[in-house]
Amino acid sequence: MARTRITIFFMGLVLWCCLTKAEYMKYKDPKQAVHVRTRDLLDRMTLEEKIGQMVQIERSVASADVMNKYFIGSVLSGGGSAPSPQASPEAWINMINDFQKGSLATRMQIPMIYGIDAVHGNNNVYKATIFPHNIGLGTLNWLRKLGLQQHLNLEQLAFHMFSHLVCRDPRWGRCYESYSEDPHLVDAMTEIVPGLQGDIPAKSSKGIPFVAGNKNVAACAKHYVGDGGTTKGINENNTVINWHDLLRIHMPGYYTSIIKGVSTVMVSYSSWNGVKMHANRDLVTEQTSIQSNVSTLTSITYKRTLGNITPDFAPLLQGFVISDWEGIDRITYPPHANYTYSIQAAIGSGIDMVMVPYNYSSFIDGLTFLVKNNFIPMSRIDDAVKRILRVKFAMGLFENPLADNSLVDQLGSQEHRELAREAVRRSLVLLKNGHYADQPLLPLPKKTSKILVAGSHADNLGYQCGGWTIEWQGFSGNNLTNGTTVLTAIKNTVDSSTNVVYEENPDPKFVKSNNFSFAIVVVGEHPYVETKGDSMNLTIPEPGPTTIRNVCGALKCVVILMSGRPVVIEPDIDSMDALVAAWLPGSEGHGVADVLFGDYGFSGKLPRTWFKTVDQLPMNVGDPHYDPLFPFGFGLTTEPTKAY
Repeated sequence: MARTRITIFFMGLVLWCCLTKAEYMKYKDPKQAVHVRTRDLLDRMTLEEKIGQMVQIERSVASADVMNKYFIGSVLSGGGSAPSPQASPEAWINMINDFQKGSLATRMQIPMIYGIDAVHGNNNVYKATIFPHNIGLGTLNWLRKLGLQQHLNLEQLAFHMFSHLVCRDPRWGRCYESYSEDPHLVDAMTEIVPGLQGDIPAKSSKGIPFVAGNKNVAACAKHYVGDGGTTKGINENNTVINWHDLLRIHMPGYYTSIIKGVSTVMVSYSSWNGVKMHANRDLVTEQTSIQSNVSTLTSITYKRTLGNITPDFAPLLQGFVISDWEGIDRITYPPHANYTYSIQAAIGSGIDMVMVPYNYSSFIDGLTFLVKNNFIPMSRIDDAVKRILRVKFAMGLFENPLADNSLVDQLGSQEHRELAREAVRRSLVLLKNGHYADQPLLPLPKKTSKILVAGSHADNLGYQCGGWTIEWQGFSGNNLTNGTTVLTAIKNTVDSSTNVVYEENPDPKFVKSNNFSFAIVVVGEHPYVETKGDSMNLTIPEPGPTTIRNVCGALKCVVILMSGRPVVIEPDIDSMDALVAAWLPGSEGHGVADVLFGDYGFSGKLPRTWFKTVDQLPMNVGDPHYDPLFPFGFGLTTEPTKAY
């Protein structure tokens, strides 16, 4: 009996060895080319596994079991979504790794990709450095530096979402997510792509997604295309524009991002000439008359036109196209009215991954039905999944799927805060400096008897950061994350003998009776995101205007205006001795004090036109009858009072 058992065991061992050799899988071999790995894995997958890869769900409904059961391809932290209030870096890592372990326990062991709405830093994470919003960001060279260090993601599984929208009307509630009204400047800001992902190899084909290593992240350019040009700036509305101007104004940033190897592109909620972008096959896949059965954003037909007409063939996007949050639901009105149609229209248009934050099982069932009944061809599913897998292979997720603690100490580090502080200094635009050119108020003296600091935004970190900060719509106060308010920065900057008095909304009697040397008034917009920020009047909310009048009507004052766009400042500007557009500077208020008191000079220039009245809108540089209060590119300068 013993001999028989040994023989059987030996035969089993031989069989096991043979099966092991037969089960060599090319897609698991990092020595194989990405296209070989992608093809091998795709050929092994079932329809159920493929459709799962096309789904992105919200963190709050994800679990290891959900990832495993539905083969989910991606998880997203929506705006304000966190494991718990003030969650630690370790809590984030543990949560993400738990999701990932569910994915790795599936038959094909395909890792998920984690998406973050990192609009101005890893802004969902407690104690992360919050950078200025895009409207305030400065020159090309240091934007790449910002990109290199802004990925304060705690896991190497993330793709980072950023905007290449061109805001053409400041009434739009997302205008601060745009770098500029000028397509040339927005195009230049695509340097953030190699900043985030790394430089693509010199001989790499254009359009191939590239992520240099485990300290880089995949970038997502959004929102394709024309969302900043809607009628009256109404969010998710219709952009009425001809083909030539669409390419000239709204397309260049996407074109250049694809050349630089951007991994993904997100489609806009908005419409172009009445056609929803989430259902616009012509713009997402085909482009004019060129037919294609693959999702090739900006195929090869359009010609890039910047300034002088310089035609150049557009590259093929080899990464994937993703929908916006419940974007396919909004193809119909009311949203979700005919979900089967919406699924068919969206996938048919060329969207590869669908952000269905909560209703994922309904989407999976609907898409499965449409494929099995030949309403959507299998070739479209294979193309979508191929693109998703290509990005995952490019990111190295199959080799390094789990997050670790190696970057935990980088979250909110002094190095990052100093970089954000520099960004604030560069972003400030000096619009007025004295009633007469030869009598400037700035820079202010650090040593004086008494300074009044006033205004709703002087000691409010939430207002200073704006929307997309800890909570989706932002917050008010100083207790939800770390940073330095302008008031604290002023106190830390002035001479120890200078008395700094803070009164949020002083009355005229208080201002006149305290013998202040001068006043610093910090006011602006309250935080907002998307539709809640749409404004037809663009006025500063009270008590801001009253504070300006009470203070500036009684003594010398500089007004620091914190807003996500130009706002109405006439006639109050006449009473101001100096005016600074600080935009939404983020967590590092020291950057404001650095320039106010002359440690550094003002150098920022307006990234968009400052109108006189809202009746002039939309008004952009180059328009006929251009008559702004301050033109695009305007900005006074000062010299530092001491050298560094």
